[in-house]
Amino acid sequence: MQALLQVVVVAVIKHVLLYALIIMLAINTMVNAAVLPEERVDVLYHNYTGGGITIDGPSVLVRKNFADMVSVSANYYVDNITSASIDAVTQASAYTENRVQKSIGADYLHDNSTLSVGFTESIESDYEAVTSYFGISQEMFGGMTTVSLSYTLGDNLVLRTGDDTFRDVASFRDYRASLGQVLTKNLLLSLTYDAITDEGFLNNPYRQVRYSDGSGGYEFQPEIYPRVRTSNAASFSLRYYLPYRAAVYAGYRYFTDDWAIKADTYEVGYVHPVGDNWIIETSFRYYVQTQASFYSDLFPSVDAQNYLARDKELSDFSDYSMGLGISYNFESDKLLFFERGSANLYYNYMTFNYNNFRDIRVTGVTAGTEPLYSFSAGIMRLYLSFWF
Repeated sequence: MQALLQVVVVAVIKHVLLYALIIMLAINTMVNAAVLPEERVDVLYHNYTGGGITIDGPSVLVRKNFADMVSVSANYYVDNITSASIDAVTQASAYTENRVQKSIGADYLHDNSTLSVGFTESIESDYEAVTSYFGISQEMFGGMTTVSLSYTLGDNLVLRTGDDTFRDVASFRDYRASLGQVLTKNLLLSLTYDAITDEGFLNNPYRQVRYSDGSGGYEFQPEIYPRVRTSNAASFSLRYYLPYRAAVYAGYRYFTDDWAIKADTYEVGYVHPVGDNWIIETSFRYYVQTQASFYSDLFPSVDAQNYLARDKELSDFSDYSMGLGISYNFESDKLLFFERGSANLYYNYMTFNYNNFRDIRVTGVTAGTEPLYSFSAGIMRLYLSFWF
């Protein structure tokens, strides 16, 4: 029954988006024009702690509009990474890392259509990523329907610290189509479909797999991944606005790839205003996936097959996340240079449970009988937004 539901969801979303695209190309004039994103400044601090990893850092986003036709944005984002994860402590050693990401983007508005372009560069000591984005969005039927198409291209350079001879590349292409539809005055529908292709060195240059040594123990050898991957993802979400200014939302996403991974994501949430200035939000998300065809926690022998993986993110696992957020909107008369502002704090608690990835930090037992691995993590986002 679940497999049938997944097939139906993907098929429906594909057909709806196809029909919407045909309509978008056929219609030349609309009732209302689209609008540019609002001018604003966002200052963010983020922190992830869990599984022996801490990632934190600042982010600054600025968006400015010109002549009511062009919107330009720039973002500076930093990840400070300290890792003593299970992979690091069992196959290497704890490490610290710094990643700096810079992004620029522009939107051009003409009547009911918006053209968007973007460029992102991310640099760390052993990985450099360059991503380019192009998209078009069109509103129709008096703003009741929005159809968007986008193309994202990523080219990455993969290095390995301590090994100057290692140098490889990886790239991806993401083709996306989405539809936003006002169903009633209180109900909004969103559909999205992604087709993604990856090519090149797609695994971690440091990670290894383990194989049985025939005497109850194990040895290590490097991972070997396929150099191509094709993925498809389809999702839908509904948001319903309640009479007392609150809203509930729910969504589902189905993912599949040619590595035999299938994943389901379910999410529900509730947004509630308190007085004129406060907003409280709570959410719950559940994710479950099957393992990749070439994954194993313990291979029977060295070079047991052509492709080898022991990345826990390619294993059979599930996780859930519970989130709580609170926002305060500043009154305009309390801000000197801005029209309005808000302070926002969001926290998510996540638990990961792996069904066939074992904790090899536990010693003194036969290989393959160690306890299954699990961990919890917390994600905190604190940011200020100002509109001008």
